[in-house]
Amino acid sequence: MPRDVRILVDYRPALRQGTGVGRYVHEMASALAPLLPPESRLRLFSSSWKDRIDSRSAPAPAVDVRVPVGLLNLVWHRLEWPPVEWVAGPTDIAHSSHPLLMPTRGGAQVVTVYDLDFLDHPERTRAEIRRDYPRLAGPHARRADLVVVISEYTAAAVRDRLSVDPSRILVCRPGAPAWAARQPPAVRGPILFVGTIEPRKNLPTLFTAYEQVVSADPQAPRLLLAGGTVEHSAAILEPIARRPLLRDRVRHLGYVSDTDRERLYREASILVLPSFDEGFGMPVVEAMQVGLPVVASARGALPEVVGDAGILVDPASAEDLARAIGHLLADPGARQAYSQAGRRRAGRFSWKASAALLLDGYREILARRRRDR
Repeated sequence: MPRDVRILVDYRPALRQGTGVGRYVHEMASALAPLLPPESRLRLFSSSWKDRIDSRSAPAPAVDVRVPVGLLNLVWHRLEWPPVEWVAGPTDIAHSSHPLLMPTRGGAQVVTVYDLDFLDHPERTRAEIRRDYPRLAGPHARRADLVVVISEYTAAAVRDRLSVDPSRILVCRPGAPAWAARQPPAVRGPILFVGTIEPRKNLPTLFTAYEQVVSADPQAPRLLLAGGTVEHSAAILEPIARRPLLRDRVRHLGYVSDTDRERLYREASILVLPSFDEGFGMPVVEAMQVGLPVVASARGALPEVVGDAGILVDPASAEDLARAIGHLLADPGARQAYSQAGRRRAGRFSWKASAALLLDGYREILARRRRDR
């Protein structure tokens, strides 16, 4: 990498509660910072009217401007103005943490694509995403010097559906947290779901499957849902209060901190992630890291992440999901086998290794730009 390279990473997804995207942005920046040559500089970009970057936990110096994020995105996405240099100073690499470019005066542009669910189901997304992403994601990805994706599944989707040259796509998977293996609970702990309460997580099928599990085993453990809410969440959670087998057994915990999330993994019997689509599925790797058995959907990137270290099911079949949950609840030997397999599988996912790949990607696009001049 040339001397004194100035890298600006969009840190806005990590400003508030740490969703999967926010955690990805924070952990990648944290792993990248110590790998940079001394002459290079990593800075974090944020814009918000009320939320500020916490300098105590931020992995690099910040450019933190008091501009409403919605307003800035509107002019950036529609007008591609103003260039980020106006607020952040000279920039050699501007890395957007979503599929749309940060405008620059001449720096290399990088975007991150997590999945393309917004193309297939815009109704499941926020208004800003519905407004801009379906129309702009393809042209922006094709113009980007580098498109970072989080799985081979997303890489194939970006290549085939957005018509991006494979040489400009880089897979940088999330890493496993630095959590020690758990001691299995003495009694069967809760069945656990971790994720935002949104339509693609397929909770209605999980509720039906759970009712089947309880009907077959009235002593089945309760079901805990750990995740923040969006505009569709109330309708998704409504059956809990209405259906007798759910009312006293299913609890929505809301967003949980990193500490509480780790504790839930250690106390649970099973993690269940029945999503219709996932660009990666970070809860699966977190669960495998501590040795919690996993039941996951056989769709999206989940088969790529889980491999043979968990049970994969058809997310459209409540019967298949109930059968997998019931099997693990009834068979301690199976739980132990999947616990050990999950620990081995989680070892394949490293933030440091992915950050090193990203740094190599930065080097390549800078070299390419020098050759093309």
